[in-house]
Amino acid sequence: MVLSPGDNMKNHALENLSKDQLIDLIEIYSKNWLALDGVWFQSIENKLGMDEAMYHDAEAWRRFTVIEAKRIKEFLKLPEHPGLEGLRDALSFRFYANINVDDCKIDGNRLVYKNIDCRVQTARMRKGMEFHPCKSVGIIEYSEFAKTIDDRISCRCISCYPDITDKDCCCSWEFTLNE
Repeated sequence: MVLSPGDNMKNHALENLSKDQLIDLIEIYSKNWLALDGVWFQSIENKLGMDEAMYHDAEAWRRFTVIEAKRIKEFLKLPEHPGLEGLRDALSFRFYANINVDDCKIDGNRLVYKNIDCRVQTARMRKGMEFHPCKSVGIIEYSEFAKTIDDRISCRCISCYPDITDKDCCCSWEFTLNE
């Protein structure tokens, strides 16, 4: 089948899948995305060391998280300033939201997001690898994601490897709505 430039480019095989099959496929896609994220990182880590891998990880997340946030914001039809409720909703649609266990609570002008069970750290532990020192990249990732959803929201790390202060989760982040 040849499509002309104006045709809607979509995977027609998806049209025959049930809702349950589509949900299962989303989980597979999420795991595949996470595997790709991990293997490129480990390739650099093994060849050039952790510092070089972290540099490239930060640069990739600086760009990707904004793209992801913009697409989710558009998908959810969020207004320009959706506040913490909009951020909470957007966080639940991130690529890894359905394969990690998280918790999200709003209290006044604060939202606390906790990643209870992180597949990245679990996989590294299973492989006998040192934990991923994700705090520095997480600050970029979560700050830029939140700012893209609503430019009035700031982010700070509460707990994230290597600076774990909350043993009940893999990482936790505080988002504040500055009005």
